[in-house]
Amino acid sequence: MTQLTLPENVEVVNIGLPMFADAVSAQDRPVEQVDWRIPADGDLAAVRALCLTYGRAAEAIDAANTEVVRRLNEGVPRLVTVSALGAAVPGVEGRMLLHCGPPLPYPEHCDPLRRSMRAAVVAEGWADDVAEADGLLSRGAVALDAANHHDTVVPMASALGPSQPVLVVENAEGGTRAFSGINQGPGNVAWFGRDTDEAIARLRFLAEVAGPAVRQILEHAGPLDVLAIAAQGITMGDDLHMRTQAATNLLTRTWLPWITGLPDGARVPFGEYLSGNHLFFLNIAMAAAKSLQLWAEQVTGSSIVTTMSRNGTTFGIKLAGSPTWHLTDAPPVNDALYYSGYGPETSARDIGDSAVLELTGMGGPAAGGSAAVAAFLGGTMADAAEATLSFRAVCAGTSSRFTLPPMDFSGTPLGVDVRRVVELGITPKVTTGILHASSGIGQVGAGVATAPKDCFVAALLDLADRVT
Repeated sequence: MTQLTLPENVEVVNIGLPMFADAVSAQDRPVEQVDWRIPADGDLAAVRALCLTYGRAAEAIDAANTEVVRRLNEGVPRLVTVSALGAAVPGVEGRMLLHCGPPLPYPEHCDPLRRSMRAAVVAEGWADDVAEADGLLSRGAVALDAANHHDTVVPMASALGPSQPVLVVENAEGGTRAFSGINQGPGNVAWFGRDTDEAIARLRFLAEVAGPAVRQILEHAGPLDVLAIAAQGITMGDDLHMRTQAATNLLTRTWLPWITGLPDGARVPFGEYLSGNHLFFLNIAMAAAKSLQLWAEQVTGSSIVTTMSRNGTTFGIKLAGSPTWHLTDAPPVNDALYYSGYGPETSARDIGDSAVLELTGMGGPAAGGSAAVAAFLGGTMADAAEATLSFRAVCAGTSSRFTLPPMDFSGTPLGVDVRRVVELGITPKVTTGILHASSGIGQVGAGVATAPKDCFVAALLDLADRVT
């Protein structure tokens, strides 16, 4: 009988439970851990959908995804003008407000968004005060619709009326046009869920001063290549979602000759507003991202997510080539830093259309280059890099324009693939602000919200049905 001899030196590759790798490592032997898990957590319907979309339907889906990623990566959105919402945005008629997130009746919206709607109604002149505005909204005398339904995206608890100025961004390559309101700035403002006299005054200031000022600047300076500035901002530490200081400063420098040429009555007020608004570039980046997503949406049969939006009550996504919302409850913002005296128990759920940035290589995918975002993810640049790598695991491509110096100038992940999200159980992480849930005092912190899985599973099942 042959006697078996055990090897004296062992090198191990462990697949699955890391405790076995830990045991080998504790004995000072080399070990490689492979992070494997049951696809889709063993959900049989989801596994069947994965088998189909990775199997016989894969060739067509992959081809569609390649085109989606190309459009997201190669389109050149330009900010061309500013116009009143009612004049520029299709489908806005009469007394109508556009709001963040999927559509809901007024009573079902969260407190911060209802306050923003009331402020918008008063700013439009439809009510004398917020109490009267609440009555109009409660009776359905003001129509409400998702901004996304009108090629528009708005951050946080934003609600826009027809007199509000909107940024008009054109993607000539795709023949698409997208819109966003002008950023309201920090403090006592409606997009932070406030309906005070000061918040209403800021909305009127945007309509009467800031909007005309930006329009005049663009008339003289010409169209702005939005993502060229965004790319510079990312290399300077912006993620273009939670932090936009670098891009805002670059834009201010670019426009400075024309800012100084504004009329006497606008130059100082606009300058004061711009100097105190480090998030000014946020809405511009969002409109640019939306213009690319609108182009990507024209591709049928893709598994790439082209809408991801929250209203503080529900969280919804859409896939390229499909008009169907897949909805679930809006998540809390878990990885967070709060102002003194506040915490999870006082905070509203995740809110805003700004997750359009995460779908276009900005925000969470750019976390690995932002020390500011790292503070919310454990405090080190390695933690920030891990957030970027988690997107890389579920994305179909890589940006050639957004690069991360701390990660060897690698491109940010681009094109969230619903198949990978469901297979791996890794959902997008969205960098965002946090609003108080009920008091109307506005922002109480900032952090990172993890997208809920259920809507991605529903989208995958729908895709499988459509490609069968």
